[in-house]
Amino acid sequence: MLKLSKKQNTEQLACRDRNCAKLKLEIVKPQTFAFLSLSEMQLKPKSRREMEENNRATILVTNDDGIDAPGLRALVHSLVATNLFKIQVCAPDSEKSAVSHSITWLHPIAAKQVHIDGTTAFAVSGTPADCTSLGISKALFPTVPDLVVSGINKGSNCGYHIVYSGTVAGAREAFFNGIPAISVSYDWVKGKSNVHDFTLAAQACIPIISAVLVEIKNQSFPQRCFLNIDVPNNAANHKGYKLTKQGNSIVRMGWKQVTSETEERKMSSDMTNIDTETPKDTCTSSVSSEQLLFAREVRGYVLDHEDTDHKSLQEGYITVTPLAALSPAEVDCQAYFREWLQSVTELPSSSAL
Repeated sequence: MLKLSKKQNTEQLACRDRNCAKLKLEIVKPQTFAFLSLSEMQLKPKSRREMEENNRATILVTNDDGIDAPGLRALVHSLVATNLFKIQVCAPDSEKSAVSHSITWLHPIAAKQVHIDGTTAFAVSGTPADCTSLGISKALFPTVPDLVVSGINKGSNCGYHIVYSGTVAGAREAFFNGIPAISVSYDWVKGKSNVHDFTLAAQACIPIISAVLVEIKNQSFPQRCFLNIDVPNNAANHKGYKLTKQGNSIVRMGWKQVTSETEERKMSSDMTNIDTETPKDTCTSSVSSEQLLFAREVRGYVLDHEDTDHKSLQEGYITVTPLAALSPAEVDCQAYFREWLQSVTELPSSSAL
């Protein structure tokens, strides 16, 4: 069993973020949310099992790495193994990393049922936001989930990367529709991480998911935010949960001219350059001599020095960051442009430039 804290087995996280009023998470062992009366206990075993099944919380799982990604599979397997939840999966049929909150608008999307033990699962030809939207709409599943969990992403989602993230967008789409949501990412490091780490990350997040469902059942979960969780690289020896705020860390990217669509290195889902072999069945579109091709490449990193999500993650904590959808500027920017806008109206004409 993972050690959740060096201090005690029960932690409380209190959120005083202006977008998330007094969120309180009690980290406890997973628990069921139904209590059977004496008459219910006297039902036939089959009827009692059906009632217990109907009273289980429903979790919709999505991601941006695709339905076959090891992060999603580890999360789903860990949730199913608790035998506490009904699990629905609605995830992209292929990798959709860094698509942010894009949606499909001009044409229909296809959903194909796939087999994942203990779940009802569909692979969808859309973005993570599409998958969440479809999954909660009652057009694909008969019920609306109690909670949406997006992940586990291969690579952290902190700072400005939250804007790019399809994983976070999967949770944000649920938030837009009034459904509690969590996005989960694992700080994958090439050469240090392995597939089993996704299972460790999933198991470390089960108490948070369970605690959120308790708040939902008690109708006390804040409706003005959703949670973004990042698990550190050394998931087996994390320092516990830590409430954080979004920082401004970012990977600086540039462009390099290339001669073919498969030349050199490809940007991976964790926004780092990796060497990849081109699959034999990969089809590349023909490029005329009049076209120029450019590929992204990492140029550097801008890191936080304040007590923010990225810094805390690098210190070994599982970061819990309440997010919302608004993007207000800093107070000093508001003050500056209040005065600036008044001066604009006083300009006689464009000749003042």
